[in-house]
Amino acid sequence: MKLHRGLMSLVAPALVAAGYVLFPAAVKGADSGDSPEITKLLGDAKTEAYELKQDSDELNGFVKSRLSWESHATKIESIKEHVNATGKLLAKMKDAEALGSPWQKEAIVRIEPLLKELAANTEMTINHLNENKSKIHFTEFKDYVKANYELATDLEALIRDFVNYGEAKDKFERLRGKLEVTG
Repeated sequence: MKLHRGLMSLVAPALVAAGYVLFPAAVKGADSGDSPEITKLLGDAKTEAYELKQDSDELNGFVKSRLSWESHATKIESIKEHVNATGKLLAKMKDAEALGSPWQKEAIVRIEPLLKELAANTEMTINHLNENKSKIHFTEFKDYVKANYELATDLEALIRDFVNYGEAKDKFERLRGKLEVTG
């Protein structure tokens, strides 16, 4: 009986320690990895966000010019289309979120509030333009446009960073797989 207790006192801590070491591997083994669908949708969102940023930058340049309100309206409509397209991509990502890896889920969570804020600001910019066509060179409209540009820039950087992370992670995992095969 003493021998049994003595062995258990030595074995039990070793089993507990092994559990701490092996548990992350077990969780990783259960992880289905990155969702190819979400990866593709993030890539598409990155493209939309880039175009959105470019259009927002152009509109920001318009407020320093003497272009007509119609030119502003055309550019804002383009921005609105990019925001809506990105929103549709985000909705698809949310539909597939359960299949995503932790970093993909985090991307979805972080993109959503920024995109909502950008959509609300774009709507306010459109409304302001519709109600104040002759005042596009006033400070208030310029502030809306500048805020839109800053939000678009932040959204593009956020999505780009997540896409770049996913690509680097995928490359690392492929290299690690090659090392495990040859090692």
